[in-house]
Amino acid sequence: MTQGTILVADDEAAIRESLSEVLREEKYEVVEAADGLAAIKALQERDFDLIVADLRMPGADGIEVLRRTREMAPQTLVILVTAYASLETAVEALRQGAHDYIIKPLIFEDVLGKVRRLLDYKQLAWEAQILRREVEAGYDFENLVGKSRVMADIMTLIRKVAPTNSTVLVTGESGVGKEVVARAIHHFSEQRDKLFLPVNCGAIPENLLESQLFGHLKGSFTGAVAAQEGLFQRARGGTIFLDEIGDLPLSLQVKLHRAIEQKEVLPVGSTSPAKVDVRIIAATNRVLKEEVSRGAFREDLYYRLNVLEIHVPPLRDRREDIPLLAEYFVAKHNRDLKKAFKGVDNATMKTLMALPWKGNVRELDNVIEHAMILGEGEWITLRDLPRSLVDDNASIPFSGDCLRDALHSYEKTHIETVLKRTEYDKRRAADLLGISLSSLYRKMEELKIATH
Repeated sequence: MTQGTILVADDEAAIRESLSEVLREEKYEVVEAADGLAAIKALQERDFDLIVADLRMPGADGIEVLRRTREMAPQTLVILVTAYASLETAVEALRQGAHDYIIKPLIFEDVLGKVRRLLDYKQLAWEAQILRREVEAGYDFENLVGKSRVMADIMTLIRKVAPTNSTVLVTGESGVGKEVVARAIHHFSEQRDKLFLPVNCGAIPENLLESQLFGHLKGSFTGAVAAQEGLFQRARGGTIFLDEIGDLPLSLQVKLHRAIEQKEVLPVGSTSPAKVDVRIIAATNRVLKEEVSRGAFREDLYYRLNVLEIHVPPLRDRREDIPLLAEYFVAKHNRDLKKAFKGVDNATMKTLMALPWKGNVRELDNVIEHAMILGEGEWITLRDLPRSLVDDNASIPFSGDCLRDALHSYEKTHIETVLKRTEYDKRRAADLLGISLSSLYRKMEELKIATH
C-alpha cells in the first residue's frame, strides 16, 4: 500500500532519480518529470498528493509549476527545491502558496521528514473534514472544523449539493467561513479542476464591478485600452463565488439574473451577448428576504440564487467546536511561523470557550496567531493572548483546570441561555441548538438543568 503519490520535477537527472528512489523505498508512489513543462503535463493527467519541484528548470520554473498547481489541483501540496543563492525567491514562493522548501544539497532524511509531516497533516485535515485553503488565503476548509451536529449537517449539505450545478446561497455573520463553504462545494463538484473565482460585490465600485464580472470591449469607457473578458467568461466551466451579494447594485442584479437564467452575459460596450458556462455560489451576511421586502434586492434574483441555502452559525452558537478549531490553528501557524507549540493550556482554553467571538472563526484564528507570535513556551497561555481579551474577560468564573469540566460548564450555561430565550419551549430550543429533542433532554439530565 502506497503512502501517497508524489511528483518529483527536476532537470538534474541524478538528483531527480536519487530522490525518487529514496521516496519509493518509503512506499510512496513516485512520478518523475525532467522539466517544468513535463511536470505540468503530468499534473493535467492525474492527481498527486505532493509535488517536489526544483525552483530553476527549463520550460517552466518551479514558480510556474506552483501557479499551475494552484489553478488545476489546489488540494496538492508543493515543496520547492532551491539553492542558497535563490533562498530569497524560495521565501517569496512560500508567500505565494508553496507549503515548504528544501535547500540543496539535499539531505534525504530531512526531505523525508518534511514529506511525512506534510502528508500526515493533509490526511489529518481530511479526517477532520478540512480542505486546505488554496494558497493560504484561498483553499480554506479549516473554518468548518468541528464536532457539533450543525457542522456535520453543513458537511452533509455540501456533499449533496456539490455534484449538481445548482446555485447555492451561503448565509451567516462575517467571519464564520462562508467562502470556506463555497470552496468546499467547488472541491466536491465535478468542476474541482476548474477555476474558483471569488469576487467581493461590496468592495468594488459599481462601474468597475460590471466590467470585472461581465467583461468589456476596447474603448467602451475611459481606460479601456483593450478588450477584456469578465470573470463569467474566464471561469470556463468553473465556479464564481459572489461574496456580499446583498451589496450588488440593482442595475447589476438584472444582468446577473440574465446570466443565471440564460447562461449569457453582455460585456460593457457590446450589443452581442456571450455564452458562459459557470456555477454560481453567492454569500451574504444580510437577510435577503428583508432586502427584497424593502426593494433593495430583486425577488426574482433571490429565488434564482436561493435554490439551496446553507446557513453557517456564529462561533458562539457552537462553542464545542472551539477546542478542535484551536488545535487546527495551532498546527497551521506552527507551519507558517516555524514554531512547535503543542496546543492551548486548560486555563487559556477556558477563556477561549467563554469569549463572545464577535469576529467568529476569523477572530479565533487571529487570536491564536497573535498568541503564537508572542508565546515562548510549548503551550499557549493566558499571558500570550491579546491584552484586551484578558482584560475584558478577567471576571470569567473559574471552572477548574480540567478541560472536560470547562466544556461542560459552558455547555450548561449556553443551553440554559437558549432555554430562557425560548421560554423553555424545548422543541424550539433543540432546533436552535441544532440537536434533537431527545438529545436535549439527555443533556439537561447530564448537566442537571432544571426542566421547569
